Amino acid sequence: MNPGFWLKNWQDNKIGFHQQQTNNHLISFWQHLNLPPHCRVFVPLCGKSLDLLWLRQQGHSVIGVEISEKAVDNFFTENGLNPNSFEQDCFHCHETEHLTLLQGDFFDLTPQHVDNVAGVFDRACLVALPVELRQQYTRHLKSILPNTAKILLVTFEYDQTEMAGPPFSVSEAEVHRLYRDNYGIDLLLNQDVLDIYPHFKTAGLTGLQEKVYVLTPY
Repeated sequence: MNPGFWLKNWQDNKIGFHQQQTNNHLISFWQHLNLPPHCRVFVPLCGKSLDLLWLRQQGHSVIGVEISEKAVDNFFTENGLNPNSFEQDCFHCHETEHLTLLQGDFFDLTPQHVDNVAGVFDRACLVALPVELRQQYTRHLKSILPNTAKILLVTFEYDQTEMAGPPFSVSEAEVHRLYRDNYGIDLLLNQDVLDIYPHFKTAGLTGLQEKVYVLTPY
């Protein structure tokens, strides 16, 4: 899976992963990170998510990264925002009050781009990537984040033989393999959600668990 896959999905408006409201798990569990007020937070592979605005409403300075120019343009247009836009390193940078979107490749991020970030919200990153890229993604994320940054992570678990991702099934064991060297891992929620997401049942799934973790650096 390469960037072209996601760019084509955005171009063709195949964005079933986009939520039309703020993510419920973000609202319910963000407080568990116990972040200082007005700190900087990061949303990787953010699309045009309304989670960005919710985080800003909590007083955070928000930075997101997204490869699709269409997603970034739609975010600002649909929310009536007029950003200041300029080139920064490998990215097209779009800034408005306490909110910055970097349009470009996640893997081009450096520690300077996420300097002073205290919290990360990953709802649609790890599960968006096939297994061979998940290790690459987490390795790069850990290499650029400050060593004090906490992560709120949302995953799906299901029988991968019943449906091809994305979203992909990411087991609790895999979360531990990917993060345990650097983070304490606390499972906050393990919920059967097949009835909540009926399109997955239509796709052939017979079971679907959604899990929420807090990852706290050692």
